[in-house]
Amino acid sequence: MLITRLLKNDRGGQVFLALLIITLIAVPILHALPESNALHLSTYAVTLLGKYLTYALLAIAVDLVWGYLGILSLGHGAFFALGGYAMGMYLMRQIGDRGVYGNPELPDFMVFLNWQELPWFWHGFDSFPFALLMVGLAPGLLAFVFGYFAFRSRVTGVYLSIITQALTYALMLAFFRNEMGFGGNNGLTDFKDILGFSLQADSTRIGLFLASGIALILGYLSCRAIVVSRLGRVAAAIRDAESRTRFIGYRVEYVKLAIFTFSAVLAGIAGALYVPQVGIINPSEFSPLNSIEIVIWVALGGRATLYGAVMGALTVNYAKSVFTAALPDAWLFALGAMFVLVTLFLPRGIAGLLRRREKAIPPTPPSPAPAASEAAS
Repeated sequence: MLITRLLKNDRGGQVFLALLIITLIAVPILHALPESNALHLSTYAVTLLGKYLTYALLAIAVDLVWGYLGILSLGHGAFFALGGYAMGMYLMRQIGDRGVYGNPELPDFMVFLNWQELPWFWHGFDSFPFALLMVGLAPGLLAFVFGYFAFRSRVTGVYLSIITQALTYALMLAFFRNEMGFGGNNGLTDFKDILGFSLQADSTRIGLFLASGIALILGYLSCRAIVVSRLGRVAAAIRDAESRTRFIGYRVEYVKLAIFTFSAVLAGIAGALYVPQVGIINPSEFSPLNSIEIVIWVALGGRATLYGAVMGALTVNYAKSVFTAALPDAWLFALGAMFVLVTLFLPRGIAGLLRRREKAIPPTPPSPAPAASEAAS
């Protein structure tokens, strides 16, 4: 079976997927319990878990290019935001005449800014299939164009990281402008429904949570398929010795471009699932600090493990929820402390502990070879 083959030597991945499937089954059951029951899971908790799952998918996308290809991308927040804006545009078109100004065609912010007609790039977003297409196409196309010129020019290392950071910063500044037609500083918000289902309904929240979990499973298996394939082995060779890999005859720029583009599409899907659950998308999602935080998730969980990236995303964001509620001023200090402690004591991240335990189990010693005299007889 294909899945069994993909997870053959991935014990951590097997445990992660098993726990995720159990969670996807348990959460709707616990949510359906009466509110008086101690095990009842509130709608807020379901939404929060769904948001965590979208972050986990984003972390896997970053780990694919950083852990297995050696590209430290500080711009994946841009791909995440583009996917979110594509979904947000669809949700805005679904509001119709239920907006504040009652315009059936133009979103409220366009009416407020005296726009007379819908911009050309908003056409088609009243269709859900078209919106899904743009969720992958917008970040994928940007990653392809950016990667084509960057990798063809052989930009590597810290220079590539700085360029990716500059890319997301430039997009942030552009989307803040009202003339862009994306809501400016306020972004897109006040969504009503998706596919005819109210976003405020508990059943819709459960559906979005399940969709996020399924997307995370498929994203993990897709990345795992790349890692164990010949393409993944070439990517690891590029990460460890790019010049030697190029000298052997591999087209390094094509391998980088393919994996980088796929990673951007995954990030866009994560953003599209994130927006209907949080109810807003604005230019702050393009902030370079967000992309740096994603890298911290992966470093904390463990590079080149995939499941480690998931653990890092869940750990950091759960801690963020706790600290920002109890001690909001201390969150950034806590995040910095976690990163420093992991760097000093867990250079391979949380996943490194699991690998260390596996390696600590001594292998079964081989049977002693027969003596020469016995073999002769």
